[in-house]
Amino acid sequence: MRTPRQKILIINGHPDAESLVFALHAAYLRGAERSGAEVREIFIRDLQFTPNLQYGYRQRTELEPDLVRSVEYIQWAEHIVVLHPVWWGSYPAIMKGFLDRVFLPGFFFRKVPGVSTRWEKLLTGRSAHIIYTLDTPWFLWWLSGRPAYSALKWITLGYCGISPIRGTALGVVRLSTPAQRARWLERVEALGAKRA
Repeated sequence: MRTPRQKILIINGHPDAESLVFALHAAYLRGAERSGAEVREIFIRDLQFTPNLQYGYRQRTELEPDLVRSVEYIQWAEHIVVLHPVWWGSYPAIMKGFLDRVFLPGFFFRKVPGVSTRWEKLLTGRSAHIIYTLDTPWFLWWLSGRPAYSALKWITLGYCGISPIRGTALGVVRLSTPAQRARWLERVEALGAKRA
């Protein structure tokens, strides 16, 4: 009996298509496809949507078609890979807007009525890997508590039930050599092949 192909979703949060993050995305995709996974992709920079929660959580802002499809892709996936740069300790504004608009009550989590501290996690049974680039020296990144990684892992993905969640930090990008970047690409391609 044939083993079903793993369903992997790659979410790319970098606004620049010529960035290292895009090269890492392509490397992960090569590895995953070579190993037989079924892969879907979200390039946040290419989506047509308003990044602001117009009414906060008081009233739902209607999702644009690209965000409706993104919700469907996340619900479809068994493993989610998020790639992004770290800028000022966080991810790019367009990625924050995407998370604000897509990770909504009722889609990926549901509050328990009348109880302020309990919620249903609607993305259980999925795993994730966060791959991020940074220019911050590693010791400052660790001393600051790795804010972008911690927020995405614990407060967004983990809150919705995704587990386990692993992380791969690559940097310092601005001081890296071509040989070092080539090793990072090989490493990420191997992660894609191993996951699939």
